[in-house]
Amino acid sequence: MNTYLMSAAALCAVTTFIHCYFGGRHIAAPLLKASDIHDVPKYTNYFCWHLVSAMLAVMTLSFAWAAIVPEAKEAAIVAELLAVVFMSWGIGLIIWKRQSFRQMPQWILFGSISLAGGAGLLV
Repeated sequence: MNTYLMSAAALCAVTTFIHCYFGGRHIAAPLLKASDIHDVPKYTNYFCWHLVSAMLAVMTLSFAWAAIVPEAKEAAIVAELLAVVFMSWGIGLIIWKRQSFRQMPQWILFGSISLAGGAGLLV
C-alpha cells in the first residue's frame, strides 16, 4: 500500500467533511437564507456547492484506490492535478481579491493534499 496516497485520501476525506459539515452550516445555509440574492445566482451557487462536495468525495476515493491498487495510478494523477489546481486558484483568488489567507484557508487543505499526493506519485 502506498502510504502517501492513503494520506492524501485521508486529508481529502477530512477536507470533504469540513466542506460538507462546517461549510454547509456557515456558508451554504446562510447563502440559501439570503433574501438579497436573486434565485438563479443563489441556486447556481448552491448547485456548485454540491458539485464541489461530489468532487472532493471522488478525489478521496481516487487517492484511496490508487493507494491500494498500484495499477490505478492514473486516478491519483487526476486527483493530484485537481488538488493543485484548487490550491492555485485559492491562492490566486486571495491575492486577486485582496482577501485574508487566514480567513480563506482552503489553500492549506489543498496544499496538504497536493504534497501527500505528489509524494505518493513519486514513490
